[in-house]
Amino acid sequence: MTQTISIGGIHQEERASWIPMIAIALGQMIMSFNVASLPVAMGGMVKSFGVPPTTVATGIVAYSMLVAGFVMLGAKLAQRYGALQVFRAAVVLFFISQVMMTFSPTAVVMITAQALCGAAGAVIVPSLVALIAENYTGRQQATAVGALGSARAAAGVLAFIIGGILGTYIGWRPVFGILIAVSAIVFLLSFRLKRDHGRPDVEVDIVGVILAAAAIICISFGFNNLNRWGLVLASPNAPFSLLGLSPAPILIVAGIVLGQAFLMWTHKREEAGKTPLLALQVIDSPEERAAVYAMFTVVALEAALNFSVPLYIQIVQGRSPIATAVAMMPFNLTVFFAAMLIVHVYDKLTPRQIGRAGFFLCTVALLWLAFVVRNDWSEVPVLLGLVVFGIGQGALVTLLFNVLVTASPKELAGDVGSLRGTTNNLAAAVGTAVAGALLVGLLSAIALSSIAASPKLTPELQAQVDLDNINFVSNDRLRTALEGTSATPQQVEEAVRVNTEARLRALKIGLLIMAGLALLAIIPAGRLPNYRPGEIPSDETAGEHGQSS
Repeated sequence: MTQTISIGGIHQEERASWIPMIAIALGQMIMSFNVASLPVAMGGMVKSFGVPPTTVATGIVAYSMLVAGFVMLGAKLAQRYGALQVFRAAVVLFFISQVMMTFSPTAVVMITAQALCGAAGAVIVPSLVALIAENYTGRQQATAVGALGSARAAAGVLAFIIGGILGTYIGWRPVFGILIAVSAIVFLLSFRLKRDHGRPDVEVDIVGVILAAAAIICISFGFNNLNRWGLVLASPNAPFSLLGLSPAPILIVAGIVLGQAFLMWTHKREEAGKTPLLALQVIDSPEERAAVYAMFTVVALEAALNFSVPLYIQIVQGRSPIATAVAMMPFNLTVFFAAMLIVHVYDKLTPRQIGRAGFFLCTVALLWLAFVVRNDWSEVPVLLGLVVFGIGQGALVTLLFNVLVTASPKELAGDVGSLRGTTNNLAAAVGTAVAGALLVGLLSAIALSSIAASPKLTPELQAQVDLDNINFVSNDRLRTALEGTSATPQQVEEAVRVNTEARLRALKIGLLIMAGLALLAIIPAGRLPNYRPGEIPSDETAGEHGQSS
C-alpha cells in the first residue's frame, strides 16, 4: 500500500511496488484475450466444426452472458471470502476452460468452454477492482485503474496479432493454448498480492442472484436468437411459439421484467437492513446511471464492429486470419493508446465534454465507414474510419469506468467492479447477438428482393436452393453449393453477383444503424458529471452523494 509521509513539512506518497499490478493486469488480459480471439478464429472454427459463423458468435455470447449474469455473485464471494482467494480459484477454473477450448472436438464443447470462461470471469472481474483498492491508494490507485482499462485494450491488440499469425500459419487452437500457460503464470504471480481476509458477515442474496442471472440470460438468449427464431413471428426453427409469436422477443421482455424485479427486491433488502447483491448506491445518482447507459452503448457498438469486420473479411472475402489482424490493427492500437492517454486531458475537459466528444467521434466514424466501405478493408479511407472510432471508443471506456470508481467510496469497489462487469459483458453479448441478427436479417431481405427481381434466377432454380436460411458465405462456397443444382453458368454468375451486392449493402446499412445508436448515446453522455479532477469527491463525500441521490 502507498503511505503518506512528511518530509520537512511536505507530504509525499511512498510508492508501492508495481509487481502486484502485473498479476492484476494479466488477470484482465487473459479474459479479454480469450474473447477477442474468437472473431479472429472465426474462419478456422467454421471449417473445423462445419458450422455457420453465427455459431461462433454464440460462443462469444455464452461467455459474456455468464460473466454478466453472475458477476454480482462473484463480487459478493470476493467480499465474503477475500478477493485474493476467489481470484486464485477463478484463475484455476479459467485454466481448465482453456484446456477444453484448445482441444474442443465440436462446437458444443467450444461453447461449453466459453461458458466456463464466463463463470471464471464473473469472479475475476470484480476481484480486480477490489485488489487494486487493497494494494494501491492515491495517485497510484488512479494510475492502476487506468492501467486496467489499458490492459483490456492491449489484450485486444495482442489477440489480433497473435491470433492472426497463428491462425494463418498453424491453426486457431494454439491461440487458446497460450492462455493455458499465461493463466498458470497469473496464478503464481498472485502470491505477490496483498492478502485480504474477507468479511464473513457479508450475506449472499440468493434470490437476487437468481433474479439477476435469469434477467441477463433471458435478454442475452433472446437477442442471440432473434434471427433464428424470428424477429416478431415464430420461424420454423423456433422451439415453440406463443400465439404465433417468436419466443426471442418474449424472452427479451421477460428479461427486462425480471431486471425490474431484481431492482425492487434489492431496494426491499436495503430497507430491511440486509446485504444486497448490488449496492444500489453505485447507480443511485443520475450521473452514475448516465455513465452506465453510456458504457453499455459504447461496448455494444465495439462488440458489433468486432463481429462485423472479421465476418466480412474471413467469411465473405475468404481471407486469412492475419488479414483480419492487419485490417483491425489500426482500430485496436488506437483504442489502446486512447485508453492510456485520455487521462492527460482530465485537467482540461470535464467527463461530460469528453463523453459527448467521444460519441460524436464514434458517430462520424461509423457514418464514414458506411459510405466508404468496399470489398477491400485495407483501403485507407476504411482504416481512417476505424482509427476515428477507436479514439472515441478507447477514451469513453476509460472515462466511464473512472466516473463510476470516483463516484463511490472505497468499500464499494467490489460493487463498482461487478456493475462494470455486468454492463460490459451484457453489452458485449447483446452487441454481438444484435450484429449477427441484424446483418443476417438484412442480407436475407436484400438477397430475396434481388432474387425475385432477377429474371435469370428462375422459380425452378430457387426451389432447389434453401432460401429460408440465408447466411454469409463466400462466393466460392456459393458456387460449390450451386453445382448440385441445374443452374447454368450464367445463372451461377448472376447468383454470385446478387450475393456480392447483398452482403455489401447489408454491411453498409448495418453501419448506418450503428451510427444512429452512437448519435443517440450523446443524450446520456450529456448527463455525465461536469467536474474536473480537482473537484472529484473524496470517499466520504462520494458516499454522501450516492445516499442523497
